[in-house]
Amino acid sequence: MEYILFKPLYQERVWGGRAFAYHLGRKLPEDRQIGESWEVVDRDEANSEVAAGRFAGKTLRSLIEEESETVMGPDWSPRRRFPILVKWLDCRERLSLQVHPPAAVAPELGGEPKTENWYIAATTGDAAVLAGLKRGVTREAFEEALLAEKLEGLVCRLPCRPGDSLFVRSGRIHAIDAGNLILEIQQNSDTTYRVYDWGRKGLDGKPRTLHVEESLKSIDFDDFEPTLTHPEGDRQVLAQSDEFTLHRISIKKGESLDFVGGRQPRILSVVRGALKERRLKRILEAGDNALLPYAGDFSFQADEPATVLVTEDFA
Repeated sequence: MEYILFKPLYQERVWGGRAFAYHLGRKLPEDRQIGESWEVVDRDEANSEVAAGRFAGKTLRSLIEEESETVMGPDWSPRRRFPILVKWLDCRERLSLQVHPPAAVAPELGGEPKTENWYIAATTGDAAVLAGLKRGVTREAFEEALLAEKLEGLVCRLPCRPGDSLFVRSGRIHAIDAGNLILEIQQNSDTTYRVYDWGRKGLDGKPRTLHVEESLKSIDFDDFEPTLTHPEGDRQVLAQSDEFTLHRISIKKGESLDFVGGRQPRILSVVRGALKERRLKRILEAGDNALLPYAGDFSFQADEPATVLVTEDFA
């Protein structure tokens, strides 16, 4: 069994840029501000296509429908969507101040919950992320500041550097500041409510739609002053939740990373360096996000120091 790589699906965003080209070596569409690269996705409006190998040309949806036991395991329904969406974010400019609805609220709003984790792969200047409220901020104070367009002072700004990570559960107000290249691991959802957009206009020259009522119903007003997870040791749990578990693993030159099949599918994301798969001699480079099927045994070796993220426990 071989690991599976998918073709990236590039998304133009008003806050995007060209960082995927010079950081990840990607060939991007010309004259477009690419803000997101959807690496692994199984949705009606966007579905990943296998890039090469035995399943080349198949979508992730068709792969699960036809090979669910091999790819996802014997208990996986072929009709069930792949539960994780993996994307790269090029935040050339600050993103909107936004929130994703918690599971208890999402159905009444017609949306989907979206818990996610940000791994900061590269930064420029005084990069930061905004997340959570400053201690003591009330809903009333928030609504007053929203009317006055002075929300920035109520949200925590967390300076960040490469290797930092932040877990963003549904309900946490957040924004990503300019100068960040981020790998986002998230629930399979595309529901985002913008509460404020800094007076910015969209790609069409018009103000972008805001979702103030939905945002106010979704924001956790008891979520104060979160902290970033900084790199510590060779192995580190970055996120552990009902939705997924995310590990960071640093691998020295010459070391191996092994996965035993028959346990669960995983996603292996290379964020620094490169890995060589021992059996097929194929290389995973920085920026690659590989699906490791349930049925496969995999052994990778680092010919140079490497850092990877492993997403699991999503089945």
